[in-house]
Amino acid sequence: MSISDKDQSTLEQCSLKESSLKESALDSYTEIPYKKIKPNINNNLFTLKDNPIVAIDGASLISMDIPPKEQLMTPWLPERGIAMIYAPRGVGKTFLALEVAIAVATGTNFLNWVTSKAGNVLYLDGEMGGSDLQPRIKKLLRGRILEAGRIKFISPDFQVGPCPDLSLPEWHQHIAPFAQEADLIIVDNISTICRTGSENDAESWQLVQEWAIQQKSAGKAVLFIHHAGKGGQQRGTSKREDVMDTVMALKRPDDYNPKQGARFVIEFEKARGFSGDEAESFIVQLEEHDYGYNWLMDSLKDSLFKKIINLAELDMSQKDIAEELEVHKSTVSKNLNRAKNEGLL
Repeated sequence: MSISDKDQSTLEQCSLKESSLKESALDSYTEIPYKKIKPNINNNLFTLKDNPIVAIDGASLISMDIPPKEQLMTPWLPERGIAMIYAPRGVGKTFLALEVAIAVATGTNFLNWVTSKAGNVLYLDGEMGGSDLQPRIKKLLRGRILEAGRIKFISPDFQVGPCPDLSLPEWHQHIAPFAQEADLIIVDNISTICRTGSENDAESWQLVQEWAIQQKSAGKAVLFIHHAGKGGQQRGTSKREDVMDTVMALKRPDDYNPKQGARFVIEFEKARGFSGDEAESFIVQLEEHDYGYNWLMDSLKDSLFKKIINLAELDMSQKDIAEELEVHKSTVSKNLNRAKNEGLL
């Protein structure tokens, strides 16, 4: 059977189109997006077409010029990292998340954490809405200037339809244009922004986890805000923690009084890449004034020291103080000696 000139032309066009698609596919695999890393890939277009996996040769890996991972907020929030903050309801996790967002967006330090430069933040809010967000942000700024475009909020009050649901793949596409501009994406919180499926089901989390890993591969940090369950641990499947670089738990101090408002212990339950003093737990308290919100810090050791002094001033014996605070009697004695040496007793 002979081929007509028209058919021959069509075949040539198809061949050119296929060649162009292959070249496009090769181009898409010759550079890893987040740090301009060029892997050593051979020109096997058939492999690229049928298998998207890239394997890096060990000799090539050790000779690559791969920049070290930088920190959005030292020590616990790395670029290309995934983190989670969880706490019971009403402890203050959203205040903390908003403060992190503002610190990154303005390039300012927060508590004992250091932010080296300003970045762009996408804040996915599933609960509060504009009427709650606006006054909180104004009071948390404390004179810092928030430049236009530095933080973008996707919040219920501003949507025509429902809020995003990261458990459904179509929402990944809707969020993509906003996520592309961000250095940090905050998901506040898992219950409201990852609604489909069961919190206890590891498979329901899988799609969200894959989305987070994709953001990490694209050079972004993702911070999930989550609720604690009745037992005090993060609610739902523990599989969430597998992919996290940092897991931060917020807990009420033993001497907490409801009049104190947002006062909690920050405890690092997972700390990839940092340890020692940087991973030590400490107490923070949010105070509200006419001009705004202010954070106070206290180490757990100093907090215990103050408690022992207060009880000693009530003429409690060392044994009674130890029982009250559930510490060893020698701990009480050491702190009382310190207080006497400092002239506090």
